[in-house]
Amino acid sequence: MIRAVTLDLDDTLWPVLPALDQADRAVDDYLREHWPEVARAWPITAMRELRARVTAERPDLAHDFTTQRRLTQQHAFAACGIADAPLDALWEIYFAARNAVQPWPDSLPALERLTACWPLASLTNGNADLARTGVQAHFAHHVCARDVGVGKPDPRIFLAAVARFGVTPGEVLHVGDDPELDVVGARRAGLRAAWINRHGDAWPAALGPPPELELRDLGELADWLEAARTTR
Repeated sequence: MIRAVTLDLDDTLWPVLPALDQADRAVDDYLREHWPEVARAWPITAMRELRARVTAERPDLAHDFTTQRRLTQQHAFAACGIADAPLDALWEIYFAARNAVQPWPDSLPALERLTACWPLASLTNGNADLARTGVQAHFAHHVCARDVGVGKPDPRIFLAAVARFGVTPGEVLHVGDDPELDVVGARRAGLRAAWINRHGDAWPAALGPPPELELRDLGELADWLEAARTTR
């Protein structure tokens, strides 16, 4: 019996790339206006390449996208001879734009249906903010990699979410779009898994057997859960 549900956020409730792109543009606009020398030295493409280098050099921060980004900005300013980078201002600009997401059309109606019957927890490697994205009221808990210290597919982040509910792993259904991070990670931790496959992708055979549930969107998830609830 499923007694609780964990949901991935980025690319499960909303497409994340548009939000990330608009966040990078917002930071670039700020730099062009207030720090033109930094903007010239570090246009968006160069800033992204620097972020990738920071990520590669700091594997200890693989679970912490926020600190990765702040370090990137600090390095960019330092390379321009500016020791005191306006990190808080830059972060607020980035964070506001990054959380201006547009949920998939099925997401909010499905969340209403799910919340009526099951406790939900968001389970994410990213740094989306439930309040700023407008979905906080639907979730009893928020579990993110930065707080736990590890990210998906590490079983520990899934078990941290299970502990919030006070149930066993087999009583929790994890739902997400990423075959390895969400499905394989959840199964390794003993949770049940549902794959939201919006684009009709083939299941990667190298990851083992496909999940017990493959759904096109969250509306199908709500349909399945409601049917399972009435027939148990």
